[in-house]
Amino acid sequence: MHSNHKATSPEAEYQALIQAGELEPDIDQAKAVATLERLHRELIDYPARGGKNSGFPLKNWWPARFFHGFGNNKSAPKGIYLHGGVGRGKSMLMDLFFSVAPMASKRRVHFHEFMLDIHARLKEWHDLSTQEKARRGGRARDDDPMPSIAQQIAHETTLLCFDELQVTDIADAMVLTRLFKELFDHGVIVVATSNRPPGDLYKNGLNRQRFLPFIERIKERLEIIPLDGPVDYRYNRLKGAETYYFPVNAETTTQLSATFFRLTDRRVEDRAKVPSETLNVQGRTLFVPKAARGVAVFSFKRLCANPLGSADYLTIARTYHTVIMVAIPQFNNENNDEARRFINLIDALYEHGVKFLCSAAAPPQSLYTEGDIRFEFERTISRLMEMQSEDYLTRGHGKSVAD
Repeated sequence: MHSNHKATSPEAEYQALIQAGELEPDIDQAKAVATLERLHRELIDYPARGGKNSGFPLKNWWPARFFHGFGNNKSAPKGIYLHGGVGRGKSMLMDLFFSVAPMASKRRVHFHEFMLDIHARLKEWHDLSTQEKARRGGRARDDDPMPSIAQQIAHETTLLCFDELQVTDIADAMVLTRLFKELFDHGVIVVATSNRPPGDLYKNGLNRQRFLPFIERIKERLEIIPLDGPVDYRYNRLKGAETYYFPVNAETTTQLSATFFRLTDRRVEDRAKVPSETLNVQGRTLFVPKAARGVAVFSFKRLCANPLGSADYLTIARTYHTVIMVAIPQFNNENNDEARRFINLIDALYEHGVKFLCSAAAPPQSLYTEGDIRFEFERTISRLMEMQSEDYLTRGHGKSVAD
């Protein structure tokens, strides 16, 4: 956000971006902003639950029952669930809301990252002794970790903002049903974005009836706001731009760079301010050199010359809706290891509907010149071609071809 005004509220921030010419007026977005403004105002006087900045150290942690009333009366503000098609501005609006949220103990996290964190906490809990579980406030008798984990999270943050809430497996579905009941009981406020309305979450999933209480709870505790307007802003920014550049030279690098700034609503002059990020992959840290608004930039060397594997590529595919890769070489028997990693990367991105922009030494058909895995590489060539199509570019992130 480039305006020099002092950010005061979601509404003020949104209007400033429109006046700066960075956003176009959009009726659906304006309705969503009005709801975010409502929550923003209600949060001003909402007491922090805990966390480093709240003044309540853990040993003085307020008992959970103190907050149980929040779920049953008007004192806990209603959270927000923004859903709609790809490129409608859900993440942008949530980031705008988060940046001005009037509280210190807040957390914005990609939903996949959040679930990895929860599963790590569950593992830690199961490794504890019975006595330690009891000391941490869990009911050791029935070995239920959720009250303890929810209390930890509520202590760390009062406002939880989730990007891209989606549920694809039974383990996550069951965890969410239990966890969110406890989080809401602790007075945690939730704002979420999703490609799907609540009723379509975990659709046709195994034992889905056991997940329905979660959907009901979401509908009860969050205001459901559709962003269903006709404009796909993300696709509009890509329309007319190449997605596959060759050869690798100063000109193609400049064109890719310009597309990155267009996709992320940043000015080229702010090049030095583009942040880096780190991702947690099974306890390891994966460095992302440049990332903004769901778009990540990597060199080919960083992702395919280093010994990364499917877990790394899946984490990238779940976290970013667009990946830009610079300087893909031609492949042959000399660099088959790199070619295999590239195959795995493209598979992960393709399966998750991630937009892929790149500069390469040659067009897709000529990327693998000769060598032992030419046959395996054929599928990658086919996918690289398809990933340039309008059908692919308008598909939602996280949606596979089968959806």
